[in-house]
Amino acid sequence: MKLKSLMVALALSSAAFAQTNWKLDNAHSSVKFSVEHLMVSETDGNFKGFDGTLSSKNADFSDAEISFTVDVKTINTDNEMRDKHLQGDDFFNSEKFPQIKFKGTSFKKVSGNKYLLEGDLTIRDVTKKVKFDVVYRGMQKDPYGNTKAGFKATGSIKRLEYGLKWNVMTEAAAVVADEVNIVINLEYAQAK
Repeated sequence: MKLKSLMVALALSSAAFAQTNWKLDNAHSSVKFSVEHLMVSETDGNFKGFDGTLSSKNADFSDAEISFTVDVKTINTDNEMRDKHLQGDDFFNSEKFPQIKFKGTSFKKVSGNKYLLEGDLTIRDVTKKVKFDVVYRGMQKDPYGNTKAGFKATGSIKRLEYGLKWNVMTEAAAVVADEVNIVINLEYAQAK
């Protein structure tokens, strides 16, 4: 009887700590950025191509392992000439460095549905530690029975630190600011 109880306890404990894997649902996700222009407005853009995975043993994702890649050639600022310039060596050099890569190193619950995501962000050949504030938006079943989880991450980086070096100075300001604000909306589908 004790052996049977022990086996049941081990089975339940294994189920409770089973790794859950999630795949990014690109159709319901977005990677957006904005940067000040001449200190009088902001220019917005996004990337159309990206992919990511998430895995966690804890139901609240507090131990989540997160990886993410962005296809630089899919940058879109609604201006073809600017997009080509951004793909060139003044900025991303998409021929030599076709991907932006992120590898999470820590995902900690701050309070309620708020988390702090830390990780290594690689742009061009430069890798730096970054932090994102994350809001966990919950979990739902879609009409097809798939389990979905949603997150919104916000943060900023200094582009010059990553070799995105182009700039021109006017009398009062830089044409393009150094700080780039990032907003990422992610919807993941639980792997079956």
